[in-house]
Amino acid sequence: MNIIVIVADSFRRDHLGCYGNDWISTPNLDAFAAQSCLIEGAYADSLNTMPARTSMWTGRINFPFRPWQPLEASDVHIAEWLWDKGYHSGYVTDVYHMHKPGFNCGRGFDSTLFIRGQEYDPWIVDESVDVDEAFAAHHKLSPHNDKADMWADRFRQYLRNVSVRETEEDYYVAQVMNGGVRWLQERQGRDDLFLWVDCFDPHEPWDPPLSFKEPYNPGYAGIDIIDPVPSLVDGYLSPEEMANVRALYAGEISFVDKWIGRLLDAARDMGYFENSMIIFTSDHGEPLDDHGIVRKHRPWLYQELAAVPMLVHMPDGAGAGERRDALVQLCDIAPTICDAAGADPQPGTHGRSVLPLVRGEVDSLRDTVLTGIHKSSWNIRDDRWSFLMAFDRERELYDRAADPTEQRNVIAEYPDVACAMELDLRRQIADLRWE
Repeated sequence: MNIIVIVADSFRRDHLGCYGNDWISTPNLDAFAAQSCLIEGAYADSLNTMPARTSMWTGRINFPFRPWQPLEASDVHIAEWLWDKGYHSGYVTDVYHMHKPGFNCGRGFDSTLFIRGQEYDPWIVDESVDVDEAFAAHHKLSPHNDKADMWADRFRQYLRNVSVRETEEDYYVAQVMNGGVRWLQERQGRDDLFLWVDCFDPHEPWDPPLSFKEPYNPGYAGIDIIDPVPSLVDGYLSPEEMANVRALYAGEISFVDKWIGRLLDAARDMGYFENSMIIFTSDHGEPLDDHGIVRKHRPWLYQELAAVPMLVHMPDGAGAGERRDALVQLCDIAPTICDAAGADPQPGTHGRSVLPLVRGEVDSLRDTVLTGIHKSSWNIRDDRWSFLMAFDRERELYDRAADPTEQRNVIAEYPDVACAMELDLRRQIADLRWE
């Protein structure tokens, strides 16, 4: 069996049509969902970018033990685990954090393609490249963030990076998906392939082609703040500006959907749908003023940040067009890959294969899921409740059955529930092992 994993960074689950969104166009992923098993209750466990990928690649929850950091020599990357088990592997990505010195995230893969220039990647460093006009047209300082110079310099770096962009195929998500297509074409006919395609979009900066943004906020005449400073929204962005930021993000979602569709269509045309497990997911979501912040200004693990999409296509059609109302975590990715490959699980894994769930052999994998940011914020969810324990504020409890977007803190009404969930959270973290 071939294995293809597609990750889109910062992709909100509630922005996909197949998950109930009715205002953003995502026809390609919706069509893929109709041929796949859709998991309703998927959550990131370790945040943000690097911790989430460490979890996906190793099958181990790492937020209680580690900050954002490179893989360690003792970590067993899933590509390394499959390396001597008959699999030929490839990694295609524009997530520049993975390419930073010392991170070595391509280890274990037989081939890697790192596409440079995303976000604040120091790629085009010629400061004579004129970005002043674009900077003035798209940047706005926040009174709630005291690192104005840092964010200005970062945005200027991004503008230099995209100054060479001429056509839609020059956009990073297009380069990543085209790279994935080429990798599959060059190996067509093999039945032992493992491909990990990892695109940074729809992560900010949010600057999709105008045709993708315009439908979501037609006639807007204000400033297009494509890279808002992580901040409280009140006092920074006007309601009109914030609505346009949401439109920019929605445009990114549709643009990413188009190019993932190109990869999926090519895989289908080359026959990979008949002999491959294909997974689509994300590392986390994105705050868009759901709780008063834009971007990850605070380590608040609400639904908009912690929830992720997860679609699993099986070559035998298992679970196709079906939905599983079950809780899973990103650490389940690695054991799922092992299961599909017929390999033993990696040592020390915290995750569980989702294939029994997809095949309908079980109704659930676990009663709760954990989400956390190292020394910052912890969360536990079950099929009804969500308990949040950010270290810089009071505890919070949400009844997700009545309040799915977690807007009304009911901890005063249900103190016993909150106590029980906090105890469960602390016990589970104490029981985790990372050796």
